[in-house]
Amino acid sequence: MAVRPHRDAGVRAQVADSWVRSAAAGVHADTVDAPITLPADALHDHREAHPLASVFPVLDDVLGQAARDCDAIMAVSDAAGQLLWVCGTPSVLRRAEAIGFVEGSNWDERVAGTNAPGMALRLDAPVNIIGAEHFRRSVQRWSCAATPIHDPSDQSLLGVLDITCADALVVPQTMAMVRAAARMAEAELARELLVRSRAGAAGTEPRRGGLGATLEGLGRDEALLRIDDGRGRRTTLRLSRRHSEILLLLAAAPRGLSGDELAVLLYEEDISPSTLRVELGRLRALLGDDLLASRPYRLVADVSADWLAVESHLAAGSVGLALRAYRGPLLPRSAAPGIARLRDALAASLRRAVLASREADLMSTWTRSSWGADDYEMWQAQLGALGARSPLRPLVTAQLARLDSELGTGTQPSGIRAVL
Repeated sequence: MAVRPHRDAGVRAQVADSWVRSAAAGVHADTVDAPITLPADALHDHREAHPLASVFPVLDDVLGQAARDCDAIMAVSDAAGQLLWVCGTPSVLRRAEAIGFVEGSNWDERVAGTNAPGMALRLDAPVNIIGAEHFRRSVQRWSCAATPIHDPSDQSLLGVLDITCADALVVPQTMAMVRAAARMAEAELARELLVRSRAGAAGTEPRRGGLGATLEGLGRDEALLRIDDGRGRRTTLRLSRRHSEILLLLAAAPRGLSGDELAVLLYEEDISPSTLRVELGRLRALLGDDLLASRPYRLVADVSADWLAVESHLAAGSVGLALRAYRGPLLPRSAAPGIARLRDALAASLRRAVLASREADLMSTWTRSSWGADDYEMWQAQLGALGARSPLRPLVTAQLARLDSELGTGTQPSGIRAVL
């Protein structure tokens, strides 16, 4: 059975993925409107305190007026999918009220089904959804183009800018206009940040300090390292596999590691101490003495990392955020003992949390990944979490039958062994 029986034509892969996520989260295609998660008495204070409040007048002037002229709607959401501003002519706003596209409503795809603002948040990328690509039937008379807006200081997601209108108006030029307006907002935020920075530094000499380093190793064979020297200069480096392993191990040990400890974590066999010294010498030449110190070896910076963010979300009980931040196993091809230990521990912790959540949409995200596709226990748990009338039940049942056929009933799949 198809996830969306009312849609027979072929669909784009990212739209099909969103339909599955929507169905797994319990969204019904016949639901008329989106839920209100910011009631009127909380909406004003929430949006006044939001970082995008300062640039909303710019967005309204640049894009809002154009939307009104075209009988379209401009909307701005926060990072949770809650619509903070919805702008348009009175007549088009009245039509939008019928589907719950109003200020304070939540258009995260897990509660509102497939839509451009929700998908833009989920994918952190520009998205357009045309008519029948929406999951809910009531929204299929509309089309929308949306793009994320990021904080220029750390590239975190602030919200989404969206144009919603009739099918004929969502053309490539619409997306280009929305993206241009979002970039203009980010430029204005960056200008405000610079003004505040200069005001705070008035009357003082530039000083050293504030060195920051960000590592990305999830789903990557070679890590990305972003360095911020604290004085406005930022550098991005793609590291070799060995240098990736060294930096990840040091990031996981804030107090540092001796040469012997690092060698045990880095190499599968005994090696000469000079071998490690040569690698560290090359790495120091790349990074400089300001970042990599010795005796013990350690990173002298404020270090953040994508896998540490997953651990933090898990510690806070935010399983959905942890799963969203998990882009795949940590340095998946690394055979370094210390990396393998970090990789397996993180995957196992996340998997346990997803199982314990009993949330079908989280389990669906896991089983639709390359690392979770053969996880028999997760497929079973997902089946148990789905409602009796969920359109995903035939899909999950078929996957369990496939695994029974390939692996034999009661055989533990390799996908589970890999994370235990």
